[in-house]
Amino acid sequence: MGLNRLIHVGFGNIVNTDKMIAIVTPDSAPVKRLVQKARESGTAVDATQGRKTKAVLVMENGQIVLSALLPETIAGRAQVEKVEEDEA
Repeated sequence: MGLNRLIHVGFGNIVNTDKMIAIVTPDSAPVKRLVQKARESGTAVDATQGRKTKAVLVMENGQIVLSALLPETIAGRAQVEKVEEDEA
């Protein structure tokens, strides 16, 4: 589908929903380790604009995107995009 399904993940940052595998909270130790390793290897995209990370988006290519929006908010936006696309 290419770039047809884009969602806003905060502060003007946009992500392609077709490339997302998971949206998780950054609270658990395994996710914290995942974020730290991604930061060290340069595969983390920080879209928080200095705010607290509330969601971690795991992408197909192994990169992660850090967002200051709640996972529920991002998932809701992804669902709205899917519904609008299905109706079109």
